[in-house]
Amino acid sequence: MPGYKVELISQKTKEKLMKEIYSSDLFERKASIHGTCIKLFTDSKEFRNMWDDNFEHMPEWIRPHARLFAVSGKRLRVRYEPISKTAIVEGCGYYGWIKSIALAIVADFMEDFTSEHRRYSVHGSFVDYGGRGAAVIGPSGSGKTTLTYGLMRSKGFHFLTDDWFFVRLVDDDILVFASERNSYIRCNLGDVWPEFRKKLNGVKADSKNRAIVDVKRMLGTGKTRKNSTMEKVIILTREKDKPPLKKLSTKAAMDFMLENDFCNPHQMVRNKEKMRKRKEFFHSLFRRVPVYLLNTVETPEESLDRLKGLLIPRPRKGPSSGRQALPQ
Repeated sequence: MPGYKVELISQKTKEKLMKEIYSSDLFERKASIHGTCIKLFTDSKEFRNMWDDNFEHMPEWIRPHARLFAVSGKRLRVRYEPISKTAIVEGCGYYGWIKSIALAIVADFMEDFTSEHRRYSVHGSFVDYGGRGAAVIGPSGSGKTTLTYGLMRSKGFHFLTDDWFFVRLVDDDILVFASERNSYIRCNLGDVWPEFRKKLNGVKADSKNRAIVDVKRMLGTGKTRKNSTMEKVIILTREKDKPPLKKLSTKAAMDFMLENDFCNPHQMVRNKEKMRKRKEFFHSLFRRVPVYLLNTVETPEESLDRLKGLLIPRPRKGPSSGRQALPQ
């Protein structure tokens, strides 16, 4: 769970709170998150500026599908009215939670939208290699961001996202779409990968030593993608006395995801129906593509080498090659 709890509120309570909040001068910004319009209302200039840099802009004439209020308060409180998709966040000084709540609201909206073109959300990173790519999913602190940017140091890899993406299941293909224009990352990433140190110098960091970075400037225009097709899933864990890499069955992958709350601490609604939809999606996903468990207890370089071994296509070898299979 994140450092906040979501309180579900009624429409009547939401209307009362909004009247109180609207009495203050607020910055207003609209963002396009995979075609969904979400409007931010905030009294924080820092949040306004980071939001502008983080997401694609939505034209003002588009009416919002969801709203997010991020205002000052004596204590941290997150309230959510699910019918109108309105979140009211008070007393939060961390932009990372604000943008994650925005993405979680969009995910909630998409889960409620019944259509053959339904989109699903995944809290994880995604890298593209030659038009096809891999999802990297894991609990907080397992190394998603570190390994994602580590891959960008190698030729042929392209960046889609390091935090959240949307999925559409179409026949035998799994289409993947980026969620953000730019990324919110730790400014000490250069301590692990020195190549990025110079590019992160001078970046304006917030109180958590994080900043919105222009990924095209940081990685190069040719290193980014907006969409791709998934062909693998890599789940990260960090456990001593476990093998560094193994292939998972659909059941084992599902067990891991359920034990770790879908590797997503940002879920606006947790009820029986939402759980059913999330379980059905991930079960369908894991039946379609191979899933691997990468244990990141090794050094970042060692884990990165194992990850590259999974993602970079290699010439087929004959039976005499001596190549060992992954532990099952």
